[in-house]
Amino acid sequence: MNAWMAFFHHLAAFTIALTLFAEMLLLAEPLTLASARKIQRFDALYGMSAGLILVLGFLRVMYFEKGPAYYSHSGPFMAKMGLFVLIGLISIYPTMVFLKWGKSLKQGIVPELSLSQKRKLRGIIHLELTLLVLVILSAALMAKGIGYFGA
Repeated sequence: MNAWMAFFHHLAAFTIALTLFAEMLLLAEPLTLASARKIQRFDALYGMSAGLILVLGFLRVMYFEKGPAYYSHSGPFMAKMGLFVLIGLISIYPTMVFLKWGKSLKQGIVPELSLSQKRKLRGIIHLELTLLVLVILSAALMAKGIGYFGA
């Protein structure tokens, strides 16, 4: 069961990376009805994957891996959690923008997106991807016991 939990946890993490990358690529092109709808779908998948990571991560910590006593004494684990929360907070702005597109998309109207807003969204998504690399580094350090400060 541990291997399956790890597999789905990692699958959700890779899904987050792929959805962010897809959003960034779609925002590099002129916005169309089709691309705006795709961005909304990718963002919804991003949110579902983040929720799945939280649930699976909690289950892994509590029941399937080394236990909460180990993780509470791991510097990289604490960094990983902090980075995950930071990524989640940063993602609020793009998600709110994409959700606001719903009404115009239902009417068949391409959402308005200024060049500066497009740059800001791409910059935020790029930052999220960069922080995700640090999450992966933290996970690798954690898995090898580097930064463990317990007894």
